[in-house]
Parts: sequence; structure tokens; C-alpha cells
Amino acid sequence: MEVGIVGLPNVGKSTLFNALTNAGALAANYPFATIEPNVGVVAVPDPRLEQIHQIIPTEKIVPALLKVVDIAGLVKGASTGEGLGNKFLSHIREVDAIVHVVRCFADGNVLHVDGKVDPQRDMDTVDTELMLADLESLEKSVDKQRRNARAGDKEAVAALEIIEKLIAALKQGRPVRSLAPWKPDDWKIIRNLGPITAKRVLYIANVDESDPHGQGPMVNIVRRRAEIEGGIVVPVCAKLESELAELTEEDRTAMLADLGMTEPALDTVAHEAYKLLGLQSYFTAGPKEIKAWTIPVGTTAPQAAGVIHSDFEKGFIRAEIYNITDLLTYKNEAAIRAAGKLRSEGKTYIFQDGDIAHFLFNS
Repeated sequence: MEVGIVGLPNVGKSTLFNALTNAGALAANYPFATIEPNVGVVAVPDPRLEQIHQIIPTEKIVPALLKVVDIAGLVKGASTGEGLGNKFLSHIREVDAIVHVVRCFADGNVLHVDGKVDPQRDMDTVDTELMLADLESLEKSVDKQRRNARAGDKEAVAALEIIEKLIAALKQGRPVRSLAPWKPDDWKIIRNLGPITAKRVLYIANVDESDPHGQGPMVNIVRRRAEIEGGIVVPVCAKLESELAELTEEDRTAMLADLGMTEPALDTVAHEAYKLLGLQSYFTAGPKEIKAWTIPVGTTAPQAAGVIHSDFEKGFIRAEIYNITDLLTYKNEAAIRAAGKLRSEGKTYIFQDGDIAHFLFNS
């Protein structure tokens, strides 16, 4: 799963990015790797991994991973090369979802690029630049599709119809995601075109330390925007999260309790990103490794096997499956089997969140 962090300069993007990557580096058994200066990989916190480990001892625990791309702060005119924003737009086209950081706190010591904090204006600025970038990209391809359509290319005819709809919406100031839902064939064309504004958005309302739960009026502005778009808002105090990421597990737990929080807000960000993208996790577990695998809701057994290796999907025979709830109830696989909870599933089985699987396949 890949998400790209966008926002204006000085809204807390880099602080959030650093907090995410630091949290990944410090958490027990959660790997972290820096791919390049503006890209990090962090673990998606999942307490079920440790629950499995308590029953099935293993050498290594591998969580699901979240790739985070930190896009340079966008400014007005970024789509035409102003500032540094346009330099990184190619990265954001590759991600699965956008994390839009919106500043929801006033601080005279932290300058705002437009002189005053205004969440509505800031969100409009970022959306406008991303829509302009999409418009430029689509207009470059429309002439080619028109020529191919006139030559009788049926795929080009279908693509041209979609492109013209997208261009019309963008010129009206409407992001591509506002036109959803799409038919599967249309969505395939849109994915190939790669418009940035087709991606779902998770809004991060960067709040002040005095309002960690995001009860202030600025956050409500962001919530209203997200409701219209079908998006999600998570209030995060990036400064506070940075402090939490540097603490020991014991001190972090104590600080969270003082704040009335059950988990760091960054854990909530990862969970909500999963929800936004319609994702879930299944597990493989054995003496060598316990691992979480990320799959879309509705994934069939062969497709789930293919996430591990394409050969598993091609040669799929069946999957032996039980759920983590069965493991916690019966404590071992022998008891699970004796209770009739270990199932042999074929190609039509739809994986459920928390399934633990062993695949049989022809090599």
C-alpha cells in the first residue's frame, strides 16, 4: 500500500513524515527502510501479530507495510512549475491514496505561506494545483485518442469518451473522484490514464497540542469537506506524534493515557488508510515467520496466494484456513482442526480479515 503526503508548505508534512518513519523504526519487530530522501516504508501496527506469536512461536514477525511518499509543499502555480511541487507530481501519480495534511492551528512562530491559516482556502489551493496537473496530462493525450478513434480503434473511442468527461469536470473545478462510482471497464481506463484527483483522500487535520482530539472549528471545516467527498479525517498533532515516536514503549503508554488516547494518532492514520482503500490483512504463520499480507476486500483464495508469489496463484490447489479468532479460542491448530474450524477452501473462497492460511499449489 502506498500513500502520498501532500499539502502547502509549513502545514506539518515533514514533521508528520518524520514522525511516521521514526515510529516505524522504534516499534518492536516493525521494520523500517528509507528508499530515498522523500520516501519511507513503515509498518502498519497490528496487535494480532503479537497475539499469533504468543501461540505460535516464530523467529520473525513481519507486519504489513505502508510506503509513504513525502511530496514537496505545493504552492499556487505548482502545476506550471512554481516552487518545488511539480517536481514530485510524478511520484504522487503512482500512489494508491493521498494523505492531505491541512494546518488547523494558529502559531505566530510558524509562518503560513499565504499569511493566515485558512483550511478551506488551503484545501482549495492544493486541489486546484492537482486538478491543473491532471488537466495538462489529459489534454496531452486527447488528440492522440481522437486520431485513433477516427481510425476505428474501439478502445480509443471508449478512452476518448472518458477523457472528455474528465476534462469537462476538471475545467469546472471538480476532481475526478467526484465523478465516482465508475463502471469496472471505465475505471480500468481511468487507472491507465493515472489522474491524481481520482485517488481517494485521507485528510490529516494537523492540530495544536491543546486540541489533540480535533474539536476546534478549523477541524470541522476539514470534516465537512471530507463528508462531501466520502473521505476520512484524522486529527493529528504532528509535533506531539514526533515526541511520542521518540519515547520508550512504557513512557509512550503513560503519555497516551495522560492525553486520553488509546493509541498514537499515526496508528489511526494507518488503520484509516486501510479502510479508505478497502483493504484487509490475512496472515501466514509458522516457526520461521509470521507475516501480515495486504489484500483488497473481496479477494479470492488464488488471488490472495498470488500476493505471496505469482506461482502460488497459477498453481493454486486449495487453502487450509482458520481465523485468528479460532486461534485465540482453541490455542493451537490441532484443537482448531478437532473443533472443525480448520477448513479446506477452493478457488471461489473469499478471504476474510484475520484469516490465517496455508496454501497448497502445483509448482
